[in-house]
Amino acid sequence: MQVAILTVGDELLAGDTVNTNAAWLAEEIHDRGGSVRRIMTVPDEAEVIAHRVREWRETFDAVVVTGGLGGTPDDVTMDAVSMALDRNAVVDSKTRERLEEKARQFAADNPELTDKYDLELDLNEAAELPAGGQPLVTDAGWAPGCAVENVYVFPGIPREMKAMFELVADEFDGAVVSETIHTPAPEGALGSVLSAVRERFDVAVGSYPGRGDTPGRLKVTSTDAEEVSAAVAWLRNNVEVVVEEIEPTESGRENDGVDVANPDGQ
Repeated sequence: MQVAILTVGDELLAGDTVNTNAAWLAEEIHDRGGSVRRIMTVPDEAEVIAHRVREWRETFDAVVVTGGLGGTPDDVTMDAVSMALDRNAVVDSKTRERLEEKARQFAADNPELTDKYDLELDLNEAAELPAGGQPLVTDAGWAPGCAVENVYVFPGIPREMKAMFELVADEFDGAVVSETIHTPAPEGALGSVLSAVRERFDVAVGSYPGRGDTPGRLKVTSTDAEEVSAAVAWLRNNVEVVVEEIEPTESGRENDGVDVANPDGQ
């Protein structure tokens, strides 16, 4: 399962919002045995989005697009995906009904906002999806996503994106397995060992240097679990390793796409 991730948003390119969606998606897909081969961020421009989706859907097993859904003029992602797949954008009646109910409930729960602001919504436009697409709707947010052919479209707000990914997570299962060991050895001293393990075993080995008191990491990956186990055993015999493995840091996992001015992320 080879996957490409396309994140959409001018705010990402300007550095106004930290793009943690791509990292979260890559980790989730990898944990399910998939392999992310491309990650790219593009502006809120329909032609640019459509070009990349059109190209990648032919190259990869799946293309994940996140960001650019909603009701503002720069939310052009769904139309761009329709363009890329040469499909008409059509109103999905069930999605429209769900959005209508959401809008009605929001108005009932927030009378002070509905009295103060004009919250008139174009429900037909909001419910437009590429013809034949499977709507993806959650209670986490407003904007619907969709799955169409091998393209998956999610919102950019992290909590909404995560909830929507769970609806289709099983479709990203693959055969990639990996194991990580930790070593205090400096990366510059590992060159010959890394060359040797790659020659001996059908694996990829990533080397990530340590920082301060945190040891470096060697991540062994393959579609053959036995090869991974054998390569890790060989590394343990040829590289100084940390006996008690260090869990990967969780810093930033709860700060997905958040900045001070925009606490909801993208």
